[in-house]
Amino acid sequence: MPKIRFHKLAAIAVLIGFAAWMGTGEFSSVGSAADKSVTTDKKADAGKPEASKPKTAEAEPKAAPRTVAVVTPPRKTFARAIRISGLTEADKRAVLATRVAGVIEKLPVKQGDRVKTGDLVLMLAAEEKISNVDNARQLLAQRKAELDAAEQLAKTGNLPKLQLDTARSNLTLAQSQLDTAQAELDRNEVKAPFDGVIDRIPVELGSSVMQGGEVATILKLDPVIARGEISERDLRYLKIGDQADVRLVNDQKVTGTVRYISRDASAQTRTFRVEVAIPNGDGSIPAGMTAEITLSAEPTNAVMLPRSVVTLGDKGDLGIRAVGKDNKVAFFPIDLVDDTPHGLVLGGIPEDARIIVAGQELVKEGDLVKPVEADQATISKLIGEATAGTQ
Repeated sequence: MPKIRFHKLAAIAVLIGFAAWMGTGEFSSVGSAADKSVTTDKKADAGKPEASKPKTAEAEPKAAPRTVAVVTPPRKTFARAIRISGLTEADKRAVLATRVAGVIEKLPVKQGDRVKTGDLVLMLAAEEKISNVDNARQLLAQRKAELDAAEQLAKTGNLPKLQLDTARSNLTLAQSQLDTAQAELDRNEVKAPFDGVIDRIPVELGSSVMQGGEVATILKLDPVIARGEISERDLRYLKIGDQADVRLVNDQKVTGTVRYISRDASAQTRTFRVEVAIPNGDGSIPAGMTAEITLSAEPTNAVMLPRSVVTLGDKGDLGIRAVGKDNKVAFFPIDLVDDTPHGLVLGGIPEDARIIVAGQELVKEGDLVKPVEADQATISKLIGEATAGTQ
């Protein structure tokens, strides 16, 4: 029988000892002791009353509502003021030119003269044409006398009907020749096409002009027109016949009526042309003067508030914050009716809204606040500004 070596016996002894230790299960107490103690503590806490438990963060008292100053401003009827820049221009403007070439024989007007429709402005020398008109008139008179004689003879039966028809044809031809001669003479004359003012005469008496040459510029300045461009956003507030105030660059203030609103926007600026007709019987308002045009839209119910009240909402839109009946903050987008030196005229605000005038930047929509009425000085200022804005 072979002998078992010592190291083999040692290995077998260690293996038997390790198996015995695994069988006892004592190694599990290393991690389970703490778990048992935690479990025991939880069971003990479950039996304790709620009052003895420590308070959590949720049970801490909430902060007191923030105090804000509010005011209910007086409401007035305002008309949206739309201000645009423009300039004045003549109601009509015409550059007069000759229809034939020639030498100026008559020039009865000068710059600045007022003329009526059909007044002679210039006449070219036309001796030959005048002679042709005289000859045509004489021939017409002769043909008319011949027709009268032919008709008398035809009544007595002493003239054939064919000769009577010839006399009538000769009269018609003579009338046509006179009309042609007169038309040729009229081509030498330049007359005013409408009532207006002679603004420019670039020629002199006795000078020679070519056919189509410019001889005078005539303007119609009554009414004078104030022209400007209105944005597409404000177009819906205007209509033909609305009154408009115009302040000229020399600080002269006049009133006119909207007579034209373009329905075709400029491709570059997306604006629409607006014309305001201003009475100008004395011609004191010239064309080409810079003007500020103030157009008034339909009146609307609004309030006047200082600019500091306006703020931004959560979505980035412009408006005001107000306090509701439940003392919670609400945000109302505004409709800017006008921007005056006294403050902003705002529409779109409910009538019973208590507008926050102090502390609006420290609260947000839905916050519970403690509203207090603004002091009398603030209220008086708001009322004073609103009253001044309507005068």
